Amino acid sequence: MSDMSASDPGGQAADIRQPLLAAAGKGSERLTVDEMLQKHCGEFGRWQLRHFVLTSLAWVLEAFHTLVMIFADQEPEWSCVGGGSGCGPEGARICEMEPGWWRWSGATGISTVSEWGLICGEKYKVGLVQAMFFGGCMIGAGIFGHLSDSTLGRKGSLKVVCILNAIFGIATAFSPNYWIYTLLRFLTGFSTGGVGLCAFVLATEPLGPAKRAAAGMSTFYFFSSGIAALSAIAYVFKSWRQLYIATSLPSFFFLFLVLPFISESPRWFLVRGRVTEATNIMAAIAKANGNHLPEGVFLAIDEDTKQSSKQDQIQQTTQSGSLLDVMRSPITRIRLILAVAINFMCAVVYYGLSLNVVNLDTNIYLTVALNAVAEMPAFLITALLLDVCGRKPLAIGTLWFSGVFCLCGSLMKGVGMWKIVRMVCGMLGIFGMAGTYNLLYIYTAELFPTVVRNAALGCGTQASQMGAILAPFVVVMGGGLPFAVFAGCGIMGGALAFYLPETLNKPLYDTMGGIEDGEKDCLNNA
Repeated sequence: MSDMSASDPGGQAADIRQPLLAAAGKGSERLTVDEMLQKHCGEFGRWQLRHFVLTSLAWVLEAFHTLVMIFADQEPEWSCVGGGSGCGPEGARICEMEPGWWRWSGATGISTVSEWGLICGEKYKVGLVQAMFFGGCMIGAGIFGHLSDSTLGRKGSLKVVCILNAIFGIATAFSPNYWIYTLLRFLTGFSTGGVGLCAFVLATEPLGPAKRAAAGMSTFYFFSSGIAALSAIAYVFKSWRQLYIATSLPSFFFLFLVLPFISESPRWFLVRGRVTEATNIMAAIAKANGNHLPEGVFLAIDEDTKQSSKQDQIQQTTQSGSLLDVMRSPITRIRLILAVAINFMCAVVYYGLSLNVVNLDTNIYLTVALNAVAEMPAFLITALLLDVCGRKPLAIGTLWFSGVFCLCGSLMKGVGMWKIVRMVCGMLGIFGMAGTYNLLYIYTAELFPTVVRNAALGCGTQASQMGAILAPFVVVMGGGLPFAVFAGCGIMGGALAFYLPETLNKPLYDTMGGIEDGEKDCLNNA
């Protein structure tokens, strides 16, 4: 039975209200997806490994589209023409000289800054482009988070955002002026905002509960690898126009060479009432992993598995949800508010500390690559500790780790050896926050049921983009103030994490009713 038979989220069953595949009579067993993975399919076998790797490749695309601006919008080197009194002294600034006293060292079209003169009084436009991109990400994350939970599904949403990314990314290379360039970067951000969250949920939902967290943490290796690969691509394609084409074409390759071999999430099919398609995928997982589904075992959402056996047959219906449902429930409402606040503070620190890398007087290609590699140990350590310490203690610990070192950095003077100490504090700060950023995807996904999981992740991603928009404005304050702000965000974020529940060894619920019943059971057993 091929897993491809149920991979297209666009097709609709003849009747979306399908009966569960067998009567709940004697000898039959209704299992949730987690239970079926644990008992019969395997939690992380050959099928899940292939599916996880292929789906997570989308993170490489997100890295390309997000960080290409570091190279495309960089200020190139310049040199003096000679003859001007302000050109001689070492450390002369370009804005203090007459236009005829200097020139760009390379070709004018090497970056948007040199082509459109985005320097001095026009320098704010570079920051504006960055803010518009992240603003587009914020909007796109919310919209595609909802669509992936509802009509399009996880795979369908991933397909749409990759198509839009490729189109807008290549179109950006032909921008005739700055304002068209800004618009296209906004549209690229709009589609990029849905890539990571759709890929993350699609990659982790077919995994068993014992393997889901560790595998989910590994998705960020693909993002860091994408940053390192971007440095190599930018080194080859010096022109910003060529660079946008080179970093957008991989989205087309992903669409035609990778996406056809990825299946839709069986959880999404199940909550949409498409039980046959969900069961087909589960059977394919079992077969590929060397197992099989025995007779009399059938899929059901978590609410149905709790129903009394008085019913001879269970009617499986479409389950859906929205952010309104999240806000109506006191359980999920407080979780969403806390997750949004923590994601926002984490992004301010992460992107704020990352922006200092491009200000170092080093080779930009090497610096960005090393920065990407430096994040990987944080992912490994967090993954190793995730199932040992739990989600909540680890979130608090990484946030406070980053906050404390940022606080130390704010107390250091920016001269002499203290400048080096401050740089080390910044490196340790971003090390801790990279681990937090990684962890928050796992934690947020486990805090909400399937019917609203992507919508909730979309809200968290939107909050992160708001933090990313704010980060550059914090950096320009200069001195020790940015570090003080980053310290406050890290420490406050850790304090808020105290109010989140622990999700270690807890089931991944499918519906709002399921999570509410689960909380009641926890209270009754306490």
